[in-house]
Amino acid sequence: MGKNTWKSAKQIFKKLFEGTNIMAFKINISKKDGKTFKLEIDTEAIIGKKLGETIEGEELKAELAGYQLEIVGMSDKAGFPSLKEVEGIGLRRVLLTKGKGMKDPRSGVRLRKTIRGNTISKDIIQINTKVVKEGSKKLEEIFPEQNKPKEPKPVAVPAAA
Repeated sequence: MGKNTWKSAKQIFKKLFEGTNIMAFKINISKKDGKTFKLEIDTEAIIGKKLGETIEGEELKAELAGYQLEIVGMSDKAGFPSLKEVEGIGLRRVLLTKGKGMKDPRSGVRLRKTIRGNTISKDIIQINTKVVKEGSKKLEEIFPEQNKPKEPKPVAVPAAA
């Protein structure tokens, strides 16, 4: 009875999450001047791409025709960053000295950190890209709502004592 019950529970769990929709990817598109544009999409076209590969802009949004974007970074739903050296889609415990995922200021320290693999999967939430080749339309025209000038900070007036 115990084995059959456990097997059926696994089957029920599998059926519950079998047809779930893919989560939206939050894509940051960075230009050379430092301006970043944010895009949120629901597509399976970029699943399987690796860190360092270039993707066509049309795969993300029709208005990005002519753009080529290089994937420079990713992080998953728990905030674990991706490393180019770690193959696959899963989590790995890697011994790090410096770089991504390592923020220890002491010199000579090596720590074992959890890192995600270099391939985009359904667990990836944020994808950072940089523009390699620009298209015919400017990014400021494609994302007009993100092209607002910064509002000046209000100046604090000291209270009279």
